[in-house]
Amino acid sequence: MKVPKAGVIAAVIGLSLTASACGGDDDQGTLAVGIKFDQPGVGMREPDGTFTGFDVDVATYVAKELGYSKDRIVFKEVLSNDRELLIEYNEVEIVAASYSINDKRKAKVDFAGPYFLAHQDLMVRADDPTLTKAEDLNNPAKRLCSVTGSTSAENVRKNLAPKASLLELGGYSECVVALKDGLVDAMTTDNSILAGYTARKGNEGKFRLIGLRLSNENYGIGMKKGNTELQVKINNALRKMVEDGTWEAAVKKNFGPDYKYETAPAITAGS
Repeated sequence: MKVPKAGVIAAVIGLSLTASACGGDDDQGTLAVGIKFDQPGVGMREPDGTFTGFDVDVATYVAKELGYSKDRIVFKEVLSNDRELLIEYNEVEIVAASYSINDKRKAKVDFAGPYFLAHQDLMVRADDPTLTKAEDLNNPAKRLCSVTGSTSAENVRKNLAPKASLLELGGYSECVVALKDGLVDAMTTDNSILAGYTARKGNEGKFRLIGLRLSNENYGIGMKKGNTELQVKINNALRKMVEDGTWEAAVKKNFGPDYKYETAPAITAGS
């Protein structure tokens, strides 16, 4: 399911041709922010065209601190495997899209944060009692879904279930459909994303999280390398968001009362 690099670059070039129509870089006075469009509770484009989710709330708060009101933010969709490209090609100025900080990504972009700590988990169908731990998937007969370019997919290959049949799709919503239809036995990504899907209207009672902590995912805000001034400003905004209580309120609003979140991580990027 991997997209050829040339195809990705062509898509990025195509986006640049329409940037002015959606408030892109040619439209002075706006801030282009990359988010996910298909992650309930994290980053979601609703049917009415509005945007919801924790990353959306964080990006909106940061934008305000940078001097941009809500009507001057332009949200653009990013996929897990094209976030660095969109930053490099100036399609977005910052990315807040369940963007885990790691050394491979830091070689291409700079980060502010982290602003949230998630853990990789497994989501299965609620009526399937056979999967209770990661090792239950380590069988060629078991099919696991993840998203191309995600750190979860890499962890699956190396550590989680090397014998499982891994299906990589372009978006998390596609994995949810595959799980619901019985095409895969489980789906893996961050527990924050999975919690959003289990709580999504229409999904109540259909899925369950196993409750694992297979990795530590520190979400950061990505930007072009070398923009130290912007990095410092965003870090200051994130600290203020935690201190004034907005961060905790956003967590509870987006992930629900049953989500067991951890306190905001210490900001280390750029320090």
